[in-house]
This record gives sequence, C-alpha cells and structure tokens, in this order.
Amino acid sequence: MKTKESYLRQLPSVDELLKEDTVLKWLEKSPRALVLDALRMAIEEKRRFVLKTHEAKDLQPLALSLESEGIINRAEEILNTLTQLSLRPVINAAGVIVHTNLGRSILSQNAVKNIEAVAKGYSNLEYDIEKGERGKRYAHVEKLLCRLTGAEAGFVVNNNAAAVLIALNTIAQNKEVIVSRGELVEIGGSFRIPEVMERSNAKLKEVGTTNKTHLKDYEKAVNDNTALLLKVHTSNYKIVGFAKEVSIAELVGLGKKRNLPVMFDLGSGCLIDLRKYGIEGEPAVSESVNAGADIITFSGDKLLGGPQAGLIVGKKKYVDMIVNNPLARAIRIDKLTLAGLEATLMEYLDEDRAVKNIPTLTMLCQPISEIEKKAEYIADGLRAVSNRFEVSVIDETSQSGGGALPLTNLPTKVVAILPKGLSAAAFEELLRKNNLPIITRIKEGRILLDPRTIQRDELDAVVNSIKGIAERL
Repeated sequence: MKTKESYLRQLPSVDELLKEDTVLKWLEKSPRALVLDALRMAIEEKRRFVLKTHEAKDLQPLALSLESEGIINRAEEILNTLTQLSLRPVINAAGVIVHTNLGRSILSQNAVKNIEAVAKGYSNLEYDIEKGERGKRYAHVEKLLCRLTGAEAGFVVNNNAAAVLIALNTIAQNKEVIVSRGELVEIGGSFRIPEVMERSNAKLKEVGTTNKTHLKDYEKAVNDNTALLLKVHTSNYKIVGFAKEVSIAELVGLGKKRNLPVMFDLGSGCLIDLRKYGIEGEPAVSESVNAGADIITFSGDKLLGGPQAGLIVGKKKYVDMIVNNPLARAIRIDKLTLAGLEATLMEYLDEDRAVKNIPTLTMLCQPISEIEKKAEYIADGLRAVSNRFEVSVIDETSQSGGGALPLTNLPTKVVAILPKGLSAAAFEELLRKNNLPIITRIKEGRILLDPRTIQRDELDAVVNSIKGIAERL
C-alpha cells in the first residue's frame, strides 16, 4: 500500500507540466507568469491536501486527482481566475438607473464609438487643425456646453467635487462663502460640502436653520470678507413640511445688490426638462443659467448620461478665472472622457434623439408597457425550469439613483423569483458570482429582477444564466 510520502513524490513538477500540450496552449494566450502561478498553486494545493489526510488509504480513491491531468484541471480553474480582469461588465437588474457602485451612467453607442476611434490612434486633443498650431483640449466641448445651457463659457474637470473645489478656490480663497445650513450636503463616499470647502481654502459661513433659510439670513451674513453666495441643490434628499429655502433667482438678486457672484452646485446635471416625461423635482441647467447664476457646477455621469466629469458653466469672467487656476492641470480630464462627453452632448442637440440614444434618459422615460414586455420575456424563459423556483411578474418601483430625484419612485414591472430549497440570499449570491454577474435585490424572500435597467441585448444572457444556475442546483 502506498504511503503519504509516495503520494507526495507522485506530484509532478512545474517543469513537467510545462511540457503538456494543454499547458503549452495556455502559454499562447496567457502571460507565462500567471501560468506558472496557476501550476504552482495547484501543486501546492494538492500537496497540502495529502499532508492533511490522516490515513494514506484515504488517498487511494483520489489518486487520479494527484496526477498530471488532475492537477492541470485544477490549474486551469485557477488560471481562469487569475486572468480575469477585476473591472468587468455586470448586468444591473436592481432597478437603480444611475447606480454609483455599478459605474453610474451607461454611455450611448455614439459615445462608445467615439471613444474607440480616439483611443486607437492619435487625435487632435490639443492641436488646432485649422491653424496648424497648439490648441486647447476644452474647445472640443465648450461651444456645445454653451449652446445647450445658454451659458457664456464652459469648462470641464474630472468630477463634480473637483468642479466645486476649483471654483471655490478660484473665487473665494481665504474669504467667506455663505451657504444655507440646510444645504450642507454629504455626497457618496462620505464627502461633505464643508470638507470640500475647507480644502479649497474658502471659509464656510452657515446661515439659517436645517429646515428654514430666508433671504434675510444671507443678507445679514454679508460682510467685507464675503466672496461668494453658494446654493447647493439637495439632489439626494429633500426637506419637506415646515421648510423654506431661497431660490437661485432670489440669491442672484441679492448678489447683484451686494456686488457678489452667485454659484449653484446643481450636482445631477440635467440638460432637459424632465417634467414633460412625468418626472418632477430636477431643475435643468439652463434654468439656473437663465436665473443669472454666475457659476454652475454639475456631474457628467448622472442624469446627463455621459462619462464621469465635472462640468462648469457660467459667466465668462469667472470661468476664465477657473481655467487659469493651476489646480486645473491636476484635475483635468483625458482624451477618452472628452471623446465620450462630446458625443453625449451632441445627442442633446435633438432632444428626442437624446431620450432615444442616451441609456440613462431612455431608462428614466421608459414606458411601463415596454418594461412589462421585457419582464414577460424573462419570466417565460425561466418557466422552463419552474421546478427549481416560482416565477411571477409583479408591480414594483425603480429608482433614479446617483443622488438624484430622491422622492421619485418610477413604476415598474419586475420578475419575482422564489427559489425552491434555497434561500433568496443564497440564490442572490449565485447570481452575483456568475461569470457575467447579475446584480439583483431581495424583497420578502424573493429575488427581484427589474427589466428597466436590463438592456435589450442582455435579456437572453439573464435567462440563460439563471437557467444554467438552476440546472446545477
């Protein structure tokens, strides 16, 4: 009878395995370093297994797994894990449209094509083709920003927090900025307006109370050291009931009276009037421009539906000051972001085209009848394995997400799955750890798939993935 030592000697070396045809094929496709790591890890795993087994006789039924073929099979599993990119696509079936954890907005096909075109070759990023001399990278989007918002000038940095930071630093360094106490928001990742302001070297001057701020509160706070009046759109929460806030138009009036610039941090960055689509509560950027705000900041990857960026529009006097701030170099955007942003902004030249082509807007404005069709398609596909779970289509609500429209619940139809012999939490984990992860939500012991955020070309992948998981249970 073999001893444990003899089983250990049976384990092949890395050099031996490198001669196998299967491994040689791996080396044609995968980095040699990762192939070596996979082989070493598989061998070490088997070695530890032998050492932990109490009796050598218990290893006899598993002897084949200790030979080259068994180790190669295990090494292949390890190699697949090692070569899988960490950042990869997932299917958002959770019903949150601008899902921060899942990358926020999906880009339009035109934006993706433009990014690819710019990425695979040289571009005129900072080159003026007409003049044959150095150009400015932001010229590619400034005219579009001005046309779409009505602003005098525009600028772009890498995200909205950076936009707020550089605007405050430029206009109010070492001076006071007056802001309502009820607008000292916290955004994702625990970043707070007072902390961003502190880093900008501006001095916070709070006025009013949490629920009520009046124009007279701002006026009383103005002094010789005041540099800016700041309004922050509370896009991720609302104070309702016994509440009062000062409108941007009122604040602009005070700014003109006291010769002070007014800045509005809009955050979400909506470029169209969503009210015509039945969605209330999100002001369009152009409304703030028309109200006379001197500087307006907003995000590119929220309701605008583009890549991550911080957009700054407003009076040319102040935008030019921001452009010339040395911080602008540190927080500038790259060519791929510019390519995606320009193509996204181009969609807005025709509002109907924007709603049709920009996935964020399409999902926001999607008729319930279309969502129901997608839900029934998924449900019909899953009923083929109904012995594994119960499937139904029920009424639910979707969310905008991305810190926008906090009071808006979007009616939707979801596919509700009740697993048999398995908890909803366990089934959710299987979906999440699928080769193409499917991110869902759980409610009342059922898995909910919201077709509002599932793209049409993902429907079959969802059905096939869930059927495959069910058949393995």
